[in-house]
Amino acid sequence: MLNVTLIGDSISRGYTPVVTELLAGTAAVTRPEAAGGTSGYILAMLEEWCVKASADVIHLNCGLHDIVRLYGPHKSRIPIAAYRENVRTILDTLVEFTDATVVWATTTPVNGQAYLAQTGLVCKEDDVVAYNQVGVAVAAQLGVTVNDLHGAVMSAGRDTLLRDDGVHYTEAGYRRLGQAVTEAIRSV
Repeated sequence: MLNVTLIGDSISRGYTPVVTELLAGTAAVTRPEAAGGTSGYILAMLEEWCVKASADVIHLNCGLHDIVRLYGPHKSRIPIAAYRENVRTILDTLVEFTDATVVWATTTPVNGQAYLAQTGLVCKEDDVVAYNQVGVAVAAQLGVTVNDLHGAVMSAGRDTLLRDDGVHYTEAGYRRLGQAVTEAIRSV
C-alpha cells in the first residue's frame, strides 16, 4: 500500500477526503492538520511534514496565500521572485532528502471580485497564472511531475465550482479537484 502525503492550503483540506475515498485500499492518505499558508511557511515545516515521514508520493501546492495582497493593491504577500526561490528550495529538498515521488500542483483559480467583496483583500487571477508559470517552470527544471489543478477547474467551469468567497470550492468543485489529484497520484 502506498503512503501518500498531501501538502497545501485549505483547498487541499477540501479535496483530501475525496482522494482518501478514491484511493481506499491502495493508499494511506495523510495531510498535516497545520498544512497551509505561504510557500515560506511550507518551507519552514517541510522537515517535520515530509523529510521525517516515509511517504511514497508527496503531492503539494502553495501559492494562494502568497498572492494575496495584504499590504495594498500592488504588492503580493510573497513577491514572485521569493516565491520562485521558495518553490525551488521546497522541491529541491523533497527530491534530495526523501524517497518519495514528488508531484507539484498548480494553484487553483480565483474569482478576485468575489474574494474582494467577501474579505476586502485583493487576490487576482492574473497573479495565479503568473505564479503558476513560475512553479511549473521550476518543477520542469527539477524533473518534478506537474498536476494542473488550475486547468482541471477551468475546463470544468470555474464559476460553477467556486463558492461565493471566490477561492474555496463547492462539493462538486472539491470532487473535481480530488479526482484530478487521484489521477496524478495513480499516474506516477
